[in-house]
Amino acid sequence: MSQPPPPPPYPGSGSGSGSGTLNPDSPISSSYGTVVSPESDTKNLNLNLSSSSSSTSVDLSEASEFDDLKKNPFLDPVVAEHWRKVYQEADYECRGAFDPTVTWTEEEEKAIIRKIDFRACAWAMVMFFALQVDRGNLSQALADGMLDDLGLDTNDYNYGNVIFLVSFLCAELPSQLLSKKLGPDRWIPIQIVLWSVVAISQCSLNGRGSFFATRCLLGLIEGGFIPDIVLWLSYFYTSRELPIRLSYFWTTLSTTSIITSLMAFGLLHMRGINGWAGWQWMFLVEGLITLCIGLASFFMMPASAVQTKTWFRPNGWFTDREVSIVVNRVLRDDPSKGDMHNREAITPKRLWETMKDYDLWPLYAIGLVAYIPQTPPNYYLTLTLRKLGFSAFNTNLLVIPSSVVHIITLLLLTRLSDMLQERTFVAMLQSIWTLPCILALKFWPGLIDNPWGTYALMSVLLSYPYCHAILVAWTSKNANNVGARTVSAALYNMSVQTGNVIANFIYLDYDKPYYHDGNTKLVVINFIAIGVFLFTKAYYVWRNKQKDKVWNGLTEEQKAEYIETTKVQGSRRLDFRFAH
Repeated sequence: MSQPPPPPPYPGSGSGSGSGTLNPDSPISSSYGTVVSPESDTKNLNLNLSSSSSSTSVDLSEASEFDDLKKNPFLDPVVAEHWRKVYQEADYECRGAFDPTVTWTEEEEKAIIRKIDFRACAWAMVMFFALQVDRGNLSQALADGMLDDLGLDTNDYNYGNVIFLVSFLCAELPSQLLSKKLGPDRWIPIQIVLWSVVAISQCSLNGRGSFFATRCLLGLIEGGFIPDIVLWLSYFYTSRELPIRLSYFWTTLSTTSIITSLMAFGLLHMRGINGWAGWQWMFLVEGLITLCIGLASFFMMPASAVQTKTWFRPNGWFTDREVSIVVNRVLRDDPSKGDMHNREAITPKRLWETMKDYDLWPLYAIGLVAYIPQTPPNYYLTLTLRKLGFSAFNTNLLVIPSSVVHIITLLLLTRLSDMLQERTFVAMLQSIWTLPCILALKFWPGLIDNPWGTYALMSVLLSYPYCHAILVAWTSKNANNVGARTVSAALYNMSVQTGNVIANFIYLDYDKPYYHDGNTKLVVINFIAIGVFLFTKAYYVWRNKQKDKVWNGLTEEQKAEYIETTKVQGSRRLDFRFAH
């Protein structure tokens, strides 16, 4: 008599109820990430595992059992007991809610996801708004003549941006380590309050030194904020849900641009009141808004799904049953999310292991180059529009259309990735979108001389589908461990900030207003970005095949022993397959 197929060898690879169902006639792996060996487990599905019987096709009940194990790896008592011990030893805060047998309906899960979206994701967007207001309002200040008021030129503006980005970059990893030790629910509100004070102080800028000093302080305090938020959201969402929520999160980037452009239209009209320039009023008012958000965040961020009840929130976010569903759906998707306490510091050994994990380096390489082509035109958009003859007020309004389209393309791109279960080629659409626009900036003879044509070209370029949400979730998934996920998120964001630093040296003063040399560099970098995407796809396909070969060479007893005894963590495990 045939036996049911074995459970996935390592559930920590990201299997779970959010992954959908499997077709037993097709390979288990997909380009969206694998949790089992395609060859061995497809073979297990199609061969009779009894040594005394001949080869037969697996029946539907066996396929159904395997599908159940795919959705809930803890149905295997050996797997459940293994992870129960891991959670106990790690003092995981949600270990009391871990229940391999609990079940729920699709309607219950949808209702809980809506509740998490409303409470966690929505507030994450509000906090990101606070970040983007204070790091992005410099472009509106430029439209009001801030550089002239302070006696600065465009090179000083570039240096200020570089100081901010280098400070931001240097703070990424320390901020993540602090967040993991203190908990993102404590550290993030502290960050927001601290940078709001610096943001408010910008209303007193009086020259080059104070401009550089505030840029440095803002970068040091804001650095690490985004990976901190991603870590907090990962406590509530599965690996498949997270990219979609991050796409909502990054729509705040463009939404903030729209809101602050409208605010700037009013605030910049305050020039002359109390002897202040309009940009000084803008820094003051927007800094105070950020301060209010920071103070509110102390009360809006629970430490985990089991810690939502407190003296100011006596009923919490969830009922006891909902707590059980929230915790177990996340653990079934990725059991490794419980292998550390949420206030446990990263050890130097774990930090070093993650930093030298070369399998994540292709993602860091994408982060380094993918966002450079559109960055200089974006930085100089308001200055360019002013040079084209648009007023300060119209300039701030003219950036709104591209921001609206940017939101739409971002959401569509992330949805397409989820629908196709494809990351590399979908994310690469960003570089494919920007390439013809960058080529037009380089070769179109009407650039600058044709104001409305230049504005249209810049608007199309800056409407590009932003792949950052896909990349952040992709890095998190391929890290495959809470500690590694914390560090890898910071390293990825550091690569992005390094790319932003490089971008600030593309458009230089000698090259304006057409930036022929700068646009040539952007064309080359755009082609490099496409090449890095293609290399990443090929690399992960090759690495998965390499792991398959080793894993399939083991006997079932050796596989079981490996799962039970190995000390290897994260993406280095033989039974983990990379998403691509």
